[in-house]
Amino acid sequence: MTEEFGKDYWEQRYRGHTMARIRQPNPQLVTEAADLAPGTALDAGCGEGADAVWLAARGWRVTAVDISAAALEHAREQAAASGADVTGRIDWVEADLTAWAPPENHYDLVSTHYVHPAASREALFGRLAEAVAPGGTLLVVGHHPSGHGTAGVHGAPREVHFTAEEVAAALDPDRWDVVASEARTRTATGHGGQEVTLRDTVLRARKRP
Repeated sequence: MTEEFGKDYWEQRYRGHTMARIRQPNPQLVTEAADLAPGTALDAGCGEGADAVWLAARGWRVTAVDISAAALEHAREQAAASGADVTGRIDWVEADLTAWAPPENHYDLVSTHYVHPAASREALFGRLAEAVAPGGTLLVVGHHPSGHGTAGVHGAPREVHFTAEEVAAALDPDRWDVVASEARTRTATGHGGQEVTLRDTVLRARKRP
């Protein structure tokens, strides 16, 4: 998996994209973060920036991290289309999440969606959990094993599928309260333009003050 999901893979994936339309935020983020008071947020693996822009438009100060320079270029374009107020609330960081370590106990919200780490997923989620400030929220969204077949709508291999229970099991129960741990459906546009129904893993947890 190290070679498959390295920087070259993601640059190639995003280089051919166009920004003819504004990307929409992940529906699981909208569901889980809509009731949170704005603060500082880390969007780990931000891709083309839809989630970071959505958060910034709602008053969050966002650090948005991605390995791909091409993805971040698109993300900046999307933020610019949303206005200077949104752009001014986002710090874009080009970094490999398998090596980049966020500051500990720092963010009111740490959110990651469909991340495909080139190294240990458990180690990455551990670092992201440590980055959550006391009283803050960790949101992990991924591909659920039951809903994507062998390769999934975006070509995600089996190795990147996991359950919310697997993520929750790694959280210290003396430090964390699990708010949501489940599989949820969403619709997406698959190859050829057809609409498909997918199942997401959703884990939301709150770090105790």
